[in-house]
Amino acid sequence: MKFLVIGGAGYIGSHMVKHLMDNGHEVVVADTCPTGPQIKWVELNIADAHALDALFAEYPFDAVFHFASFIQVGESVSDPGKYYQNNVAATLTLLQAMVRAGISRLIFSSTAAVYGDPQYVPIDEAHPKAPINPYGRSKWMVEQMLEDFDHAHGLKSVCLRYFNAAGADPEGQLGECHEPETHLLPLILQAASGRRASITVFGRDYPTPDGTCIRDYIHVADLVSAHSLAVDYLLAGGASTCFNLGNGQGFSVQQVIDAACSVTGCQIMVSDAPRRAGDPPRLVADASKAKAVLGWQPQFASLEQIVAHAWRWELKYPW
Repeated sequence: MKFLVIGGAGYIGSHMVKHLMDNGHEVVVADTCPTGPQIKWVELNIADAHALDALFAEYPFDAVFHFASFIQVGESVSDPGKYYQNNVAATLTLLQAMVRAGISRLIFSSTAAVYGDPQYVPIDEAHPKAPINPYGRSKWMVEQMLEDFDHAHGLKSVCLRYFNAAGADPEGQLGECHEPETHLLPLILQAASGRRASITVFGRDYPTPDGTCIRDYIHVADLVSAHSLAVDYLLAGGASTCFNLGNGQGFSVQQVIDAACSVTGCQIMVSDAPRRAGDPPRLVADASKAKAVLGWQPQFASLEQIVAHAWRWELKYPW
């Protein structure tokens, strides 16, 4: 198959590209950042309709994977226009270009942030959608646009709502690197390797067993395997839908720190701070729909596996 991976130079997108190429597919990456030397890369911003038209005229893609979005919750609050312009308006430009080109399948990287503060846990796809920040609202807006484009143009889509992506390529070729880094596990491992003096725990007074927040961490390799199954589902004639992606287990901030200490054998300096506004005590996915419909099963569900793969990446590339 021929696939376009938008945002394929990023954390999850790069793992997706590797997975697709390892399985024999022809892949083109569209991103503003370059990729590896053996990958077909097109420097492109999806807000550029003319560039999209030219790309779609050159390649008869069977489906598009869309990973390109801004993801920092705090920044979305301080600069909402940036998020609505990139995550929503640019995606609209993409959808219109796909319709013009007759490309009718899209896998969309969404987020558990569309649910907002959980009314119950674990969270299934029927949970009310009430995002509490512009980042979450931007993703929910795109999901609603996709529903409308299906009704109007037959553009089929699968929206994959991530919980907490973590880990690195099990073969050690790829990993996580954001600037600035905001994700818990790489911050912890940077403290273990000495690139960071310490990490901060925001709140130890939550109604959880150890007082710290609980989150659902899903290995990036399991995340991309779900994307692969999702595109197979669409290619087989599946209807537009959405799936939660998580391993269904919650790990507390302190459990992640403890696992990192065990895996790395390093002492990790920790400082405590008050709770952050908007941090719910527990976020855990009900991913039973993805398992039932797609046949998806996470292969790296243990916290130690996730930490070990991320640690190997941290040591291999000491930045």
